[in-house]
Parts: sequence; structure tokens; C-alpha cells
Amino acid sequence: MAENTVVYYGTGRRKNAVARVRIVPGTGKVTVNKRDAEEYFGRKQLVEDAIAPFKVTDTAGSFDVIALCDGGGITGQSGALRLGIARALLKAGDYRADLKRAGFLTRDARVVERKKYGLKKARRAPQFSKR
Repeated sequence: MAENTVVYYGTGRRKNAVARVRIVPGTGKVTVNKRDAEEYFGRKQLVEDAIAPFKVTDTAGSFDVIALCDGGGITGQSGALRLGIARALLKAGDYRADLKRAGFLTRDARVVERKKYGLKKARRAPQFSKR
């Protein structure tokens, strides 16, 4: 990477996953943890979900993505990557209206509910027997 290259940063989180994203002007190559995104996620749908902000803003193929993902599983990491890319695109240009309309700037606050004592899982109670 040249010294005068413009780099835009964004951080995304989902469930327990965190994605630290850098986007640089380029050809549309997506790298996650130093591996190609298709190879890293293993499912094409997860990659398409992650790069959806580029499609909404018509910037597909104009930025390279370098991301570091850790924590959680692959679905959480894909969602975190999507939010990180959207936040980085905000700094790259005036895309707020498009990204907001598509819902890409909202952090998905759903996390696993904790297990309570006296129950088998978060809400599953032990089997009840009348006799």
C-alpha cells in the first residue's frame, strides 16, 4: 500500500463478534484475517450479506476491504463485517441516506439471553410432574 493512499476505518459488532475494517480505493477484493472472504466464511451468502453496503451505495468494485474479525461464529462475524463496512463508507462519502434506508447503520442488539439458575436453559424449565 502506498504511503499517500486514503484509508477509511470502521468497526462493527454483532453478538460476540468484532470486525475492524479498513477500506481503500481498489478493485473490490475482500480480505478477512489475511484470507479471501469466500474462503474464510465458506458460504457465498455470508459474503454477499457482508458486502451488501457496497451494492446499496453503487460502490461495488471501487474499494478493497481489509478486515480483522474475531469472536463469535461466522454469522456474527459476517454481520459485524457488514456494519464495519457501512461505517467506513460513511467516512468515504455521502452515503448516509442510502445506508440508513437499508438499515446497515443499526447495530443488531440481539445477543444470547443468559441462563438462569433453577432452569435448564435461559427459559426452559425442568420438566414438571404432578405425581
